[in-house]
Amino acid sequence: MVWSNATESAGVFALLTLTADDGCVGIAEGTVKATWSAVSPRSLAAALEDVLLPRVIGRDVDEVPRAFAGVPENRLAKALVDNACWTMRAAAARKPLWQLWGGSRKVELAWTVTRRAPALMALESKEACERHGFRTLKVKGGQGLETDLAALESIRAAVGPDVELYVDANSAYRREEALDYVRAIAAAGARVAEDPSPLAPDAEFEALQRACGIPILVDSSCASAADARLFLERGARALSAKPGRVGLSEARAVAALAGRARAKVAVGIYAESLLGTLVSLQLPGTMPAEQTFYLGMTEQVAALDFPVREGCVELPETADYASLVDWEKVKRFTL
Repeated sequence: MVWSNATESAGVFALLTLTADDGCVGIAEGTVKATWSAVSPRSLAAALEDVLLPRVIGRDVDEVPRAFAGVPENRLAKALVDNACWTMRAAAARKPLWQLWGGSRKVELAWTVTRRAPALMALESKEACERHGFRTLKVKGGQGLETDLAALESIRAAVGPDVELYVDANSAYRREEALDYVRAIAAAGARVAEDPSPLAPDAEFEALQRACGIPILVDSSCASAADARLFLERGARALSAKPGRVGLSEARAVAALAGRARAKVAVGIYAESLLGTLVSLQLPGTMPAEQTFYLGMTEQVAALDFPVREGCVELPETADYASLVDWEKVKRFTL
């Protein structure tokens, strides 16, 4: 897998389980990438064992946010604990979290087209749409305007007129280039532009969103409800909410703020395995969720058949996600 800042052939994940006094188990997965969350397996374990878990052991699950209020940083470790607490709540209620939150069991997904030569991107797009029925493609941009436009043209020719396209440039372009870039990809058929350049909730972003004609999806600069509020005040029309990055509580707060402002919400990709995908998809979004990374993995620790049909998945009706884990595989893959 080639990311904008790394190349890898395997994923490293943290698996956290928390058990309540009544036996209910909460579970969470964290994506361990030094270039994303600035942690290693050892540093993450130390943050959990030395700093965070001592503050929550013995407390009621609803007291966890207050227990962490005075602890700065440690975003991924906090997200793990938060997500495990939410899945524990669902297990205790004997209802899946998506159901407790009034979501839908059926969720539409978007396939992420990786950054390569335009012809290869078109081939990947065609295969993904034919195999899984995707109706939305998130196209990775940032290879230069000419190449990005060639990729859009090739992909459109390969998948036909009915598949929606949006472009994620991973902040590859300078802020002064962003308006021309977004206008160009919009003219080529992109319906949303994600992080075309480094974004900040300022007058420059407000002018860009007002002038460009399509929603700017704010991702890397929107890592909290506080960030979301600032961007929405500047006219943001689309925000990314990533439970794997910031936790379900914070992602849910981002989604709520966006909803009140009538802005779009994408449940963003965080390179989750199937297990992490199931947890992240508990959060409803208004754009097709980006949770398709697991389809490229050759092994899973979640013992569940989870096919994509007509671009959609159906979430499990079980409330106990710990019961979906193949613990023998966990032992086999443990580092």
